[in-house]
Amino acid sequence: MVFLMLGFTSFGGPVAHLGYFRSEFVQRRRWLSEADYADLVALCQFLPGPASSQVGFALGLLRAGYAGALAAWTAFTLPSAIALVLFALGLTLLDDPISQGALHGLKITAVAVVAHAVWGMARNFCPDRTRTAIALGAVVIITLISGPTGQVCAILVGVLAGLLLCRSGTQIEQHRLHFPVSRQVGHLCATLFTGLLLGLPVLVILMPSSIVEMLDAFYRAGALVFGGGHVVLPLLEAEVVQPGWVTPDDFLAGYSAAQAVPGPLFTFAAYLGAIATPAPGALSGAALALVMIFLPGLLILLAVLPHWNALRRFETAQAMMCGANAAVVGILGSALYHPLWTSVIISMQDFVLALTGFLLLNVWKVPAWVVVVLLVIGGVAIA
Repeated sequence: MVFLMLGFTSFGGPVAHLGYFRSEFVQRRRWLSEADYADLVALCQFLPGPASSQVGFALGLLRAGYAGALAAWTAFTLPSAIALVLFALGLTLLDDPISQGALHGLKITAVAVVAHAVWGMARNFCPDRTRTAIALGAVVIITLISGPTGQVCAILVGVLAGLLLCRSGTQIEQHRLHFPVSRQVGHLCATLFTGLLLGLPVLVILMPSSIVEMLDAFYRAGALVFGGGHVVLPLLEAEVVQPGWVTPDDFLAGYSAAQAVPGPLFTFAAYLGAIATPAPGALSGAALALVMIFLPGLLILLAVLPHWNALRRFETAQAMMCGANAAVVGILGSALYHPLWTSVIISMQDFVLALTGFLLLNVWKVPAWVVVVLLVIGGVAIA
């Protein structure tokens, strides 16, 4: 029940979710110590996938084994997923001028939110010239190689650059966490993670179908997300907008609506699955997309848990992660310009509204859902 309540009330994005978890499970319920919680957060931020959902999954695993982990993930995820699917089902009804103005306000909100995310991530992940150069290199790669291929190449180049250039030589304080995951289960999950990532594109070629293509697209997007939930935006845009499954306007409207609901940002996939043209159906498409985008992050978490205490001692792992994080700043910065800015900011009024949203988030620290409401009202006023 505690995760279900968090699923209904956890506004503010991944960083805020981690704060809610700390208050609930470290300070109030004392399920684990401050040091253990910090170590768990470090692990989930190190891995690809939605960090806050991975932390919740791991907390359920620590408390009640595999059943607890599944219950924690389901309860934390479903409220926002259901809300976004309902929004998707009602999207076709929004064709009057006021509704169109509200949708335009949602799209402007997306510009403000992503600009805020780029600003914050750049300060955290690109604090020096080396990592700034890696981010710039990622932008260049995305410009030269479009689509998912360019994003994969940018992340791989970032990992390699981090391995060569981002070794700090500092020692990491060690804490030990003991999860009920055997090495055999870890190896099985690692095999499944890799097998699906490499095998689904082959299956698309051998057995072309809309369902297989959807499974492949959402799984790949979930497997390549480093650095926070907002990074999923350019990955999903490449997977569902560029092939024509979802229109750019509907994509941006859904992404903005995801800022106004509690819970993980990855539930945006449920909205996309519900409206995607090759989907097997609204509800079944939403369910497939939702499961597939979360699956790789949970598999890689289970794969690493038995080995994490040993892996953290290696400076190489930290260097590679520094490079990957810097690269995703470049990927997200590229997405801020295209498709967001180029398709949404078409007038001075749009620019003023987007700038207002950015300053509310960045300077006045207004909650994201409040910014969504204010910019929707501004979009209606412009209309």
